[in-house]
Amino acid sequence: MSQVKIYGLRVHLDPIKQQLSDIIHSCVVEALQYPADKRAHRFFPLDVTDFFYPSGRTEKYTIVEFSMFEGRSIEAKKHLIRLLFDRVPTVGILPSDLEITIFETPKHNWGFRGLPGDEHQLNYKVEV
Repeated sequence: MSQVKIYGLRVHLDPIKQQLSDIIHSCVVEALQYPADKRAHRFFPLDVTDFFYPSGRTEKYTIVEFSMFEGRSIEAKKHLIRLLFDRVPTVGILPSDLEITIFETPKHNWGFRGLPGDEHQLNYKVEV
């Protein structure tokens, strides 16, 4: 399981939402061997008065957070991060304006389709 939250200024996120989602999903599919038909992305476009970001960043500063089952290798997670830094600039967000965080929790801390996560038979491997 993997869910993605994307935060940034509305004026910059709104025009690129679909492209950015496609890029993020391609990275997840490649690095984490995630099924192509599973995409859970949520955009949080913020007004200028609602988004404070570190000095040295531009108005295109974007935060991407992943919530996922624990079990992916360090190498797989680093591969995901590197792919994002390589591909996201195609929509105008430079690596210096991109922040990525991965949050992992045990499967039993998830609930979906009527069951706890550890009681599901998944159609993909988590341990990659």
